[in-house]
Amino acid sequence: MELILRQIRDNLTIKLPDYDPGVGNPGGHPFALIGIEENPFSGVVGEFRYQFEGEEDLLHLMVMRCDCEPLTPQEGQQVASFVLRGLPSSLIWLRPGQRSQHFYFGHDELLSNLQL
Repeated sequence: MELILRQIRDNLTIKLPDYDPGVGNPGGHPFALIGIEENPFSGVVGEFRYQFEGEEDLLHLMVMRCDCEPLTPQEGQQVASFVLRGLPSSLIWLRPGQRSQHFYFGHDELLSNLQL
């Protein structure tokens, strides 16, 4: 999270990792590979993995299961609340899915509320 905050403060884009076609696509789902390889903007919490990406003033947090199986919005919210502790849930927009949960929030809100 410190790297993400530094990127935001320095006005640098937080990009998704390059796609590696050699990894395969477990389950054939579009978000199955995002964050599967270790990169500076991803992590694992228990059986879940997450990936950050963003530009300008909006940050996107994606949450998926490590085994690429479905997850509920509530499971995604538990991971998001752990990773984004201190950021009020009222400032986070959720776009639910079946195999990935997506959270969006402003850079300014993250900088002023995040507790490391």
